[in-house]
Amino acid sequence: MSLENAIRLLAGSFVLASIALYYFVSPWGLLLAGFVGLNLMQSSVTKFCPAETILRRLGVGDGAPGSSCGSTHSHS
Repeated sequence: MSLENAIRLLAGSFVLASIALYYFVSPWGLLLAGFVGLNLMQSSVTKFCPAETILRRLGVGDGAPGSSCGSTHSHS
């Protein structure tokens, strides 16, 4: 699995988990979705993605340098 796909899978899983927490536990579960959204926004500006660093250390993806969350490949 590519690093880009792994990051998208992780972010989507956290958003779905947030919805489940909201529905079954508490409205505070939506804070997780907010955190994921803010992290995706900051990574688009700063090009730093904590999830990318963690996944690379776990050996996921191709390890292409200089990518941000979900944008390891340029589409032209």
